[in-house]
Amino acid sequence: MKKTEVKTDPKVKSVFKNYPDSVRKKMTDLRELIIETAGETEGITGLEETLKWGEPSYLTKKGSTIRIDWKSKSPNQYAMYFQCTSRLVSTFRTVYKNTLDFEGKRAIIFQINEALPKEALKNCIAAALTYHKVKHLPLLGM
Repeated sequence: MKKTEVKTDPKVKSVFKNYPDSVRKKMTDLRELIIETAGETEGITGLEETLKWGEPSYLTKKGSTIRIDWKSKSPNQYAMYFQCTSRLVSTFRTVYKNTLDFEGKRAIIFQINEALPKEALKNCIAAALTYHKVKHLPLLGM
């Protein structure tokens, strides 16, 4: 597997540290899945981990930003957010309507007490991280 360079803003660590214990592992698993997928995806040599709107965010040169977060007003779920003006979530909904849960045009929602559907999620992450290369393809090449 090729090495993808991950540049992390030190402030991201404090966001993860401030999640409740019950949520931190789930958020860390999501983060690791994004980094792992970036490393396995053709054409991605760098991944930037930063904060946008106070949420851990992941950017690549040819991709669309992915944000992840847990909010205390919905304590039993956490989410992966995408740019709502992109075709990402509508495409994910078409491909994975029986596998993933969605919120509008902007997010995939996960339940705290359920395992991540990793294979489906990795396909979604790869599509987002390469969005500007695949946006012209039917179903984003998924």
